Amino acid sequence: MSGSIIIGIDHGYAAMKTVHFSFPTGLVEYEHEPYTQKDVLEYGGRYYVVGSGRQPLQRDKTQTEDYYLLTLAAIAKELEHRGAEHPASIHLAAGLPLTSFGRDKKSFRSYLYRDGSAIPFRYEGQDYTITIQEVSLFPQGYAAVLTQTELLDEPSVIVADIGGWTVDLMRLDNRIPNAASCRSLELGMIRCIDEISEQVRRLFGLSMTTAQIESALRGSSGGMDERIRAVIHAQAGKYARNLLSAVTESGLDIRAMPTIFLGCGAALLKRHLSATDGLCRPLILDDVSLNAKGYERLVGQMSRGVGHGG
Repeated sequence: MSGSIIIGIDHGYAAMKTVHFSFPTGLVEYEHEPYTQKDVLEYGGRYYVVGSGRQPLQRDKTQTEDYYLLTLAAIAKELEHRGAEHPASIHLAAGLPLTSFGRDKKSFRSYLYRDGSAIPFRYEGQDYTITIQEVSLFPQGYAAVLTQTELLDEPSVIVADIGGWTVDLMRLDNRIPNAASCRSLELGMIRCIDEISEQVRRLFGLSMTTAQIESALRGSSGGMDERIRAVIHAQAGKYARNLLSAVTESGLDIRAMPTIFLGCGAALLKRHLSATDGLCRPLILDDVSLNAKGYERLVGQMSRGVGHGG
């Protein structure tokens, strides 16, 4: 749509991702203006601190206003980063797991689109007025993998999108998703983080934050005690082995065909997935924004005359 700004958003259970940003899905509401403008969304006469805490698992993201409010914050971040003028017309590109795509597409599109009228709000003290002109939805994981064309030459490839709450699986046969192979396992990284946290508390009596554990998993643990770091990686290795077993048990043989790992878990578990014996060529895509980038790329292709994304 000419004049519209394409913004891709990956509405994760644990984090919201755009092309340039990733922030936790936490949302805390205040009746009165908080003491700081940092991460503060003002909408409908109420105030929300975005990215604070952890959301409970919402299987249906349209049940509450939370994901709509998080969407406004994500759009504001991207508009600010891109230096876009306001008011802005937005072509929103988003996704759903392939397991629920057909069932949830219509309701999620309506939830994001509303009635297409102008939406005034403030974010971090800046006034915004946006109009969501169009919403295009695509399958998660598949959109991300399409950005990596050189990986798709194999006749069959497994895609494992390791998110916060779930691990979404699919097999691509000659680049086409095999619908019968799609699975969603409730084995996301939140479970891994919680298991590590519990183990550290049990062995050392320490209550570590998620940020500390994620930092250690990335290899940048600062002045952390070596014994604690060893426990963190031992527990992460155990989680990775359990995850790979669950993938195989779901009917996708990771020993027989290449597996593309993506999502926040792929970035955090890179060393554990790469080193696992028996895997047939694991490919780790550790850019957490790949889904959002894929959505924007697909809308760009559509606007050049190839179909409609839903």
